[in-house]
Amino acid sequence: MCGFVGFIDKIDDKDAILTNMMNEIIHRGPDSDGRYIDDNVALGFRRLSIIDLEGGAQPLYNEDDAMVLVFNGEIYNYKVIREELIAKGHIFKTSTDSEVLLHGYEEYGTELVKRLRGMFSFAIWDKRSQSLFCARDFFGIKPLYYSQSNGTFMFGSEIKSFIKHPSLTKELNERALENYLTFQYSPSNETFFKGVFKLPPAHYFIYKSGEINIERYWEPEFEAEDKPLEEYVDLIDNRFKESVEAHKISDVEVGCFLSSGVDSSYVASCFHGDKTFTVGFDYHKYNEIDYAKELSSTIHIDNYHKIITSEEYWRVLPKVQYHMDEPLADPSAVALYFVSQLASEHVKVVLSGEGADELFGGYNIYREPMDIAFYTKLPQSIRKAIGFLAKYLPDIKGKSFLIRGSKTIEERFIGNAFMFTEKERKRLLTITTDAEAPQKLTKPFYNKVKDKDDVTKMQFLDIHMWMAGDILLKADKMSMAHSLELRVPFLDKEVMKLAGKIPTKYRVHPVNTKYAMRLAALRNIPEAVAQKKKLGFPVPVRVWLREEKYYLTVKEVFASEYARKFFNEKELLKLLEIHYKGKKDNSRKIWTIYMFLVWYQQYFA
Repeated sequence: MCGFVGFIDKIDDKDAILTNMMNEIIHRGPDSDGRYIDDNVALGFRRLSIIDLEGGAQPLYNEDDAMVLVFNGEIYNYKVIREELIAKGHIFKTSTDSEVLLHGYEEYGTELVKRLRGMFSFAIWDKRSQSLFCARDFFGIKPLYYSQSNGTFMFGSEIKSFIKHPSLTKELNERALENYLTFQYSPSNETFFKGVFKLPPAHYFIYKSGEINIERYWEPEFEAEDKPLEEYVDLIDNRFKESVEAHKISDVEVGCFLSSGVDSSYVASCFHGDKTFTVGFDYHKYNEIDYAKELSSTIHIDNYHKIITSEEYWRVLPKVQYHMDEPLADPSAVALYFVSQLASEHVKVVLSGEGADELFGGYNIYREPMDIAFYTKLPQSIRKAIGFLAKYLPDIKGKSFLIRGSKTIEERFIGNAFMFTEKERKRLLTITTDAEAPQKLTKPFYNKVKDKDDVTKMQFLDIHMWMAGDILLKADKMSMAHSLELRVPFLDKEVMKLAGKIPTKYRVHPVNTKYAMRLAALRNIPEAVAQKKKLGFPVPVRVWLREEKYYLTVKEVFASEYARKFFNEKELLKLLEIHYKGKKDNSRKIWTIYMFLVWYQQYFA
């Protein structure tokens, strides 16, 4: 696990500029650094040594030094690919997984990425053709950004390194702010920095002669096959354990994150390591440590744990948002920051449970199509009329049901977070942007699964937007803030291949979500854990915002001069006051705005 940055231009003093850019991502690779510079390109690399500790320095070169590689990630099937390439006459200089990318690109061209199994973002500079090939992994586990401005093309693992290049004019993308207020993360390929973009998951690009050509190389598929439930449970357990074994490939010790949920518990029970890591809060309802200690004892693994105090949590928020590159309003990101910090004191690599909910149908919201099935039997015209009238009802039980049930899945579901409607965000903002409607951003993904059932549509959308934009963003940035490699065995293309065949009835069941996967996990962990209901939001933000100390902290920021650049102060304070007095739970909306302002302070204020 590492970080890289590079740029293509004719600028003078490339070495000094590259050094400044590399220093911004030293946390991604504190063990060593390397660089390649010629008249046209500069490549910089920071290394966290995991495989081939002595011989894995980067940049790496092919046999005649005509190609140069910088790579962030792990290729779990590299030994198989390496043997194929050796048989075809390629000569390897190291034992790293990185080198298969160089020789693989020589042999297979862009088709190489389809052969890979792992998490990755990488760049290969071809001196002969003066072209750059960059690719990002199947799910977007590893980040890759790029920017083309003022005659310079930049690419790398983190946006903050771009800011150190004189060609980038640092300017806030206000359109990203408006979309963020709805999604709680940056949902499009644009970023909060004008002119800086994310390469989407499962895409690669070739940059040559000032032109960039982006292509998609893989897509998750949901094509259900009607097999007996028990057969799927066998397949899931076997496939997942095989994935865990593949994800343990390392020349250093591997640990595991552990919460009270079924996903991390399943990982912990299968990885056969020595250490698990857990954090909890100084509120009983939000503390999972006792459970983690008990399970770790049951499976004979040492558990390392930490209580996060309220003061610690709030104190670290600026640092968290700085490392994130873009604002993220997911409160669990801070817990991930602390558990990564704890783990980094003991190991360099951890396994984690991200991705299980999206692939196997784990979120509670996925039950909604089942819960409203009887209502949706009414003609849509009638439901539309009921939904229209329900908007004028006071906030009573059942109002949301009537409104949501009047809409199609494409109209009502934009992902696991829906903070502000278009109307609400327009009322909040003092700026005017041309940000697209949320449904316009989700439409391309819905179009690809328009013949599927509603649950499958929701999963497909979440895999492409919520998982990449929120779940995997915080996983990478919070672990890398502490020079820790985080691996996700659920997010494996072989696991996805199986998950896509499981019928919806075995994913979301009247008994529970993630039904078939829970039965597979039950073979390895206690029943109480396997059947445990999905926890939606295990961070006490709503409690804190009703305590005077934190209410005043947020109020001061909401009333600040820089907040008034973007927001209607009266509307912000009203939102906060209503929550503080217990009239309504506005905690997630407040947090979304507050996290943007904390982030803005780090990069612009």
